[in-house]
Amino acid sequence: MKKIKIIYEDKYLIIVNKPAGEFTISRDNHYDNNLYDEVKEYVKKQNPKNKIFIVHRLDKDTSGLVLFAKNEKVKYDLQSNWQNVERKYYAVVIGKLNETNATLKDLLYETKGLDVVVTNIKKIGKLAITNFDVIKNNNKYSLLDINIETGRRNQIRVQLANIGHPILGDKKYGKVKYKRMMLEAYYLKFVHPVTKKVCCAELPLNNDFEKLF
Repeated sequence: MKKIKIIYEDKYLIIVNKPAGEFTISRDNHYDNNLYDEVKEYVKKQNPKNKIFIVHRLDKDTSGLVLFAKNEKVKYDLQSNWQNVERKYYAVVIGKLNETNATLKDLLYETKGLDVVVTNIKKIGKLAITNFDVIKNNNKYSLLDINIETGRRNQIRVQLANIGHPILGDKKYGKVKYKRMMLEAYYLKFVHPVTKKVCCAELPLNNDFEKLF
């Protein structure tokens, strides 16, 4: 069994560090190597009756923290309070950002071809809010600490590309080739649905990100 990187686990949930280039769950009518199947295999080795449930997803090319539930009630409790979960990302973007922080507010629309675009049409657009702080920069890149207030599909990638600073390695929205897409979900903070304690999981800054500066 491929070794998964478990950050936290208890009787009710499990947090795993997903590598870049792996699907969270297999696409419809495809068999893809995916994190869900690996975590399911892991819990079933403990007990064949164990189950695993998807709470949220990361894009294939985004690395970082993914939260799974071990029963359906925990899944629904987490999802119903997902707007209160604090989520942070590290990103390396093309170009030097001179501001120290900013908030991006855009209406996003998903096309029939599954591309996400910025629109001015309120009837079809869904509000996306992305906050970021610039941690480091040089003449080629900027390292951002990102906090999202909404969870629209591809929102970080689309909004940063829209201001002229696409994520390094984002071939879809930035047309920028690199060995991987430089976006990582490094922080999750939420209230445990059973114990009611505040849970916080955090990854250190990835070496792939650090060495660019």
